[in-house]
Amino acid sequence: MQNKLINVFYHGNKVGRLAMTDTRCCAFEYDGTWLSNGFSISPFKLPIEKKVFIANLEPFDGNFGVFNDSLPDGWGKMLIDRMLIKKGVNPAQVSILDRLSIVGTNGMGGLEYKPETNLTTTPITTNDINKLAEEAHNMLNETTYTENALDDLLKLGGASGGTRPKVLLRINNESWLIKFYALSDPKNIGKQEYEYSITAKKCGINMPETCLFKNKYFGVKRFDRKPNGEKVFMVSASGLLETSHRYPTLDYVDLLNATLKLTKSYAEVEKMFRIMCFNVFTHNQDDHSKNFSFLYDNNSWIVSPAYDIVYAEGIGGEHATSINGEGKNPNETDIINVAEKVGLNLNRAKHILSTTKTHIYKSNIQKYFKR
Repeated sequence: MQNKLINVFYHGNKVGRLAMTDTRCCAFEYDGTWLSNGFSISPFKLPIEKKVFIANLEPFDGNFGVFNDSLPDGWGKMLIDRMLIKKGVNPAQVSILDRLSIVGTNGMGGLEYKPETNLTTTPITTNDINKLAEEAHNMLNETTYTENALDDLLKLGGASGGTRPKVLLRINNESWLIKFYALSDPKNIGKQEYEYSITAKKCGINMPETCLFKNKYFGVKRFDRKPNGEKVFMVSASGLLETSHRYPTLDYVDLLNATLKLTKSYAEVEKMFRIMCFNVFTHNQDDHSKNFSFLYDNNSWIVSPAYDIVYAEGIGGEHATSINGEGKNPNETDIINVAEKVGLNLNRAKHILSTTKTHIYKSNIQKYFKR
C-alpha cells in the first residue's frame, strides 16, 4: 500500500485529492471542476475555496472529520485489522490514506476513494443471516473461524462503524443494515432496538424502515442509499463539528445550533430536538456525536433519520451529549432551556416534550429502563 495521494469521488465526480504532510496530517484540495459545480462536503471546515486545507492532528489523528466518517471503527476496524495481519501487514503501520483506499467504494455515505485496495477478491460464500451471525459470534469469541468467514464478514460489514457486529445486505433489491449482538449485549438487544424504533416513530421522529429479522436481529433500511442504490451524501455531527465521539465534549445546545446554521431551518432543528427528548426519556445515554448525521440531497442539508436509539448506559452514567450542561440527571427544565437557547418556539417545544413523554410511557419499552 503506502498511498501518498488518493482522489475523492462522489457520484463519479472528482471532489478533490488527499495527501499526507510531513507532520502526518492530511492535506485536502478541491478539484477545479468541483469548485465550479459542487458543494462543500464539510461547510464548517472545508468551505468551497481554491486552497490547500490542512487537518489538525486532533481529534482524528491528522484526518478531517468528513473523511474520518468513512473509516470504520469498532467491528469494521477489527475485521480489517485481522485481514491485514493475515496478509503480514502490521495494522499500526497502515496510514489514513491506506485505510481510506481499503474503504474504496464501499464506505458508508456517498464518498469513494481511489485508488482502491481490495483485501479480498474471493466471492461471498453466504448471505444467510443466521450463518453470518454465527460467524460474527465466533469472531468475537476468538473461537475457530474460517478464512471464508472473515472474507464474508469483511465484504459485508468491513465498512461499518460501531461496536456491534453488522452486515450490509441487499434484501428484495433494497439496502439493509442488520445488527447482531456484541458480547456485552443482552441476547434480546435486537428486539429491544426494534421496539424502540417503533416507539420513536409514534413520537413523530423521522425513522427509516426497520425490521426484526429471524425474530431476533435488528435491521434498518439504509438511508444513505436510494431505492435504486444511488448513494446519498452523509456527514455525522462528529465529522461536521470535528469533535471525537469517544469523549463527552458535545452539548445539545451546540448540536441544535449547528443544525440551524447548516440547514437554515427550524423544522430541521425541531427534528433534532425530538431526538433529544426521546433519548432523555428512554435512557439512551449513548447519544454521542457519531449518532447524529446530516444528509445533502437536492441541493440542501437536512437532518438524517434517527438511528442507534436504544437503552444504553453512558460513561459514568451520563449522556455522551449533555443537555444544557447536565449529563447525569437532565430534567424537563434542562430540555426547555435548550429549546430557548436555540430559538425554538417554546410552546411548540413544550408540546413536543409532553407528547414524546406520553407516547413513551404508554409504550412497552418502559421495561428496559428506569427513569
